[in-house]
Amino acid sequence: MTDSERTHPIEGQTVLLAGARASVTLSQLSALLERAQQQLVDQRVEYARQFEGIDGTDGRTYFLASDGHWARVGEELGLTDREADALRRAHESQFLRDGRTLDRLDEFETSVEIREPVAIAQP
Repeated sequence: MTDSERTHPIEGQTVLLAGARASVTLSQLSALLERAQQQLVDQRVEYARQFEGIDGTDGRTYFLASDGHWARVGEELGLTDREADALRRAHESQFLRDGRTLDRLDEFETSVEIREPVAIAQP
């Protein structure tokens, strides 16, 4: 699947690295990201009400969710702890990558210390 064909906001290299760190294969993590993205897009308005939003690159919007967010999403989707952790790692890695691109890495790193970033692609 090329970057233009994916239905989630995480870049290919970021998926590969996050999957390796969480011991989840590339194909497994891509499928998990697509499943999660469907739920996240459906709840986009609620995220915008509850959490601080930050514009990323390439049409991504990040929401800084409370601690434990990805564990809760994992439970809702029936995922293992390892799969939920892979989602968290992928979203966090993409957030930090965008922080570097936007020359805001220090700010983004500080945000990750207290919140869990959630990347949602523009519909």
